[in-house]
Formats: sequence, structure tokens, C-alpha cells
Amino acid sequence: MINVKVTLRDGETRTLEARPGLSLMEVIRDSGIDDILAICGGCCACATCHVYVDADAAGALPARGPDEADLLETSDNMRETSRLSCQIRIVEALDGLAVTIAPEE
Repeated sequence: MINVKVTLRDGETRTLEARPGLSLMEVIRDSGIDDILAICGGCCACATCHVYVDADAAGALPARGPDEADLLETSDNMRETSRLSCQIRIVEALDGLAVTIAPEE
């Protein structure tokens, strides 16, 4: 299993087990964390799964696609390491990935 560290909005950090092929959003949502709304269900249409990726790992991820970039640009909480967790596919190379759930818009 691949481990992902998720810091919640209240500051609590949880380590989640993730199966390859799932999106990070699915892993977070399926673990019972309510901070991720995922209103669009992972279709890259809402930005309610916004996370900040640890700066050390941000470079290991594929670049943002145009739809993801457009959605993030509308966020008041966008940072350089902002990503939509629905657009991050879990792969072995992401073992140990750390993310923080962005504030709710």
C-alpha cells in the first residue's frame, strides 16, 4: 500500500493507505474525511477538493491541466503548490506524499 499524509483544516494529520489508480480525492473522501466535498465527483469541475501539496513533492506530480489551472485561478486560497486532489492519480512514486486541505471557499 501507498501511504499519503493528509493535514485537515483543524491541523490534525492522518496517514491514509491508498491504492494505485485511485485519485487522491477518492482516497481522502473514502477515508471519511469531510473536509473534501468533491461536489463534482472528480470531474475537475468544482475545485471543492483543493489541496496544497508539500513543496518537496510538488515537482514529482504531472503539471496541472488547463481545466485544473482555470479552476484554481478562481480560488482566493490558491498557492504555488495548489492542486485539485481529483487530478492526482495515486502511483507508487507518491508513497509518503503530504498534502494539506485548503480552506473552504
